[in-house]
This record gives sequence, C-alpha cells and structure tokens, in this order.
Amino acid sequence: MTRIRRGYIARRRRTKIRLFASTFRGTHSRLTRTTIQQKMRALVSAHRDRGRQKRNFRRLWITRINAAIRESRVSHSYSRSINDLYKRQLLLNRKILAQIAILNTNCLYMISNTIIK
Repeated sequence: MTRIRRGYIARRRRTKIRLFASTFRGTHSRLTRTTIQQKMRALVSAHRDRGRQKRNFRRLWITRINAAIRESRVSHSYSRSINDLYKRQLLLNRKILAQIAILNTNCLYMISNTIIK
C-alpha cells in the first residue's frame, strides 16, 4: 500500500498564521499552538485599543481646546463654548477646533466672537 500525502489546506492555514505572527518573539512565532493563542490575544488587544485610542484622542482635543479658550480669555470654560457652538449650529468638531487652537489662535478668537454675538 502506497503512502498517501495529506492535502495542503491545513499547511496553508498554519502558514498564514505563521506569517501573522512572524514578528512575535520566541516560541510565539515558532510553535503552531502558541502562535494561534498569541494571534487571538493580539487581535483582542487591537480591538480593545482602537476604542481606547478614540477616547484618548478625544480627551486630548478637549484639553487643548479648554487650555486655548482659558488662555485667550475667550470664554469662561470649554463646556460653555461648545454649548454656544451647538446653539449657533456651527459644525466644527473637536479635532478641528483643537488644531485651530494650536495653529491659529486668532482664528479661534474670531470663531468665539461670532458665537457670542
């Protein structure tokens, strides 16, 4: 009876996992079982940290806007100025406002004057 060679599907799956884990250190990139576990762990961490990154950037933008508003004495607080923005229906998100606050303070001053009037 001749020897039957197995198919290529399982080998292809393992190769794909090894390519994903090729930058991992030690056994995590060499042994199939630990490679699969580390891949799952890496994907879970990536999914979790995408949400964390959004939160962190939003906090950073709010801090920058608040600092610029208080420094230029445009308004008393961040929350009042954002509330006035919504009342005036000016569609500027926090990311754009933070960039304006850093790069062009005069523009932020002009925006706040239009809000107050």
